[in-house]
Amino acid sequence: MAEPTRERKPWSGRFTGGPSPAAEGFTASLGFDRRLWPYDLEGSRAWARALRGAGLLTEAELTLLLTGLDEVGQELAAGSFPFRPELEDIHMNIERRLQEKVGAVAGKLHTGRSRNDQIALDERLYLREVIRRLDTSLRETQSALIARAEEHLGAPMPGYTHLQRAQPILLSHHLLAYVFMLQRDRERLRDCFARVNVLPLGAGALAGTAFAIDREALTRELGFFAPAPNSVDAVSDRDFLVEFLAAAAILGMHLSRLASDLILWATAEFGFVEFPEAFATGSSIMPQKKNPDVAELIRGKTGRLYGNLTAVLTAMKGLPLAYNSDMQEDKEPLFDSADTLEAILTVLPPLLRSLTFNLERMREAAGAHFATATDLADYLVHKGVPFREAHEVAGRVVKHCVTADKSLAACSLPELKRFSALFEADVFKAITVEASLRARAVTGGTAPEAVGQALAQAKALVAEGRG
Repeated sequence: MAEPTRERKPWSGRFTGGPSPAAEGFTASLGFDRRLWPYDLEGSRAWARALRGAGLLTEAELTLLLTGLDEVGQELAAGSFPFRPELEDIHMNIERRLQEKVGAVAGKLHTGRSRNDQIALDERLYLREVIRRLDTSLRETQSALIARAEEHLGAPMPGYTHLQRAQPILLSHHLLAYVFMLQRDRERLRDCFARVNVLPLGAGALAGTAFAIDREALTRELGFFAPAPNSVDAVSDRDFLVEFLAAAAILGMHLSRLASDLILWATAEFGFVEFPEAFATGSSIMPQKKNPDVAELIRGKTGRLYGNLTAVLTAMKGLPLAYNSDMQEDKEPLFDSADTLEAILTVLPPLLRSLTFNLERMREAAGAHFATATDLADYLVHKGVPFREAHEVAGRVVKHCVTADKSLAACSLPELKRFSALFEADVFKAITVEASLRARAVTGGTAPEAVGQALAQAKALVAEGRG
């Protein structure tokens, strides 16, 4: 039986035979790069107009190509496009389909253009859109945190270091910490956007195009800040992609920490928060369980974000200039990190909005376990005692209370005077949770006034990013 006719490759003129089916399947990227089709079409339309501007297409040919590209786009959008795995990637699939629709003129579209600058363009166009969507989602997450902070403004809770109760803080202060973390994430993504938004098209395979293409006009048409100044760098650069993956990993770390707080707070041991049923699951064997699975998966998915960054850094390490097929390995990690973050940021805002905080439990915990011992030391500092000496005195008071099984507030004034004659009756007002909170009125502190100012600042940051 005769061998079936195989699709000719765009590079087949140099070869006497076709690739091994195993090699063909191994090198194909259509399975994952097909999602780039909107950006490939956008770039092809702009390139066709640039070719027309350079006198390489007639007006009729340009119209025919643009019409054909629109028809191909309609098929892709409708899900009726006839993908052909043997054509390796999305670029060749679109090119072949365009040829079927408009004929030989489709071959002119690749004039002066390489798949090297084509894919670099597609990735940058894709990533621009991802960064914009993530900024919107992060703003929504910040808004959810701000709303809960404003709702419970003034509610105390214990702050922690080393996962041990440390000092009283406001719940709002804790929630706003994540708002400002996420603001740094937004700023990192904005910074990354500036390096994403550089035009590689016109770099060709690596040496630039030999035709009179107006790259500045292409830059304006496609909304880039500037054309890449070096053609070798333009096709071999994936810094912008690595930078995005690094920002994604840091963002994942912040989301994971928030999830960990909520998971801990939902335990019976903490009892600070209850997850709504819509964002929890039960146990297949223990009827009483209510598990914070959504938060646990947010925390768990951070590992993917870290792994994707490491994978691309490793793939790029040591690659000689310019383009190498190793760089094909950048796409799946990029897509996975984008998808992972978008999935998390879809579920997180409604989860935050629907949490129930146990304010009474938090208030009780805020004053327990000698949480205001630092305020006891600060009291002595106000009396002129050096802080290190005051710290020593407060530590000995705490040790006495532990032995006597009593709280600081339960000590009598004569008991306290055994440790320092400077203690007076007003010391008991200084070591309440409310006094401890009020005392920390510096900018960025946990005093109600300071937190109110931070809340206003957070609102302004979120409002600034709208539109």
